Amino acid sequence: MHANKRDAIEEKLKTVYDPEFPLVDIFTLGLIYDIDVHETEKACIVTMTFTTPACPMADMIMEMVKNAVLEVVPEREVEIVISFEPMRTPKMIKDEDLQRMFE
Repeated sequence: MHANKRDAIEEKLKTVYDPEFPLVDIFTLGLIYDIDVHETEKACIVTMTFTTPACPMADMIMEMVKNAVLEVVPEREVEIVISFEPMRTPKMIKDEDLQRMFE
């Protein structure tokens, strides 16, 4: 995987917001667990979670994530994998100030 593509995807995902929590992007919230850009398979797999397993906006968020990734790597097939392992906690927030707000 090329680090620059992964970094570019991370930056693009920082423009995607959960419609129910529009103050912080999904990447900073810790909802993105992994980004795997496969060079040989022409695929990009994003492993992510939601703020709650019963997220009513799940389909919309997955579509926004897919569209954001395709803006960076339009030649790839994008697969979104949803995982609740580990269950998301405020410690996964990538901003220390925000972490303190949720503790």
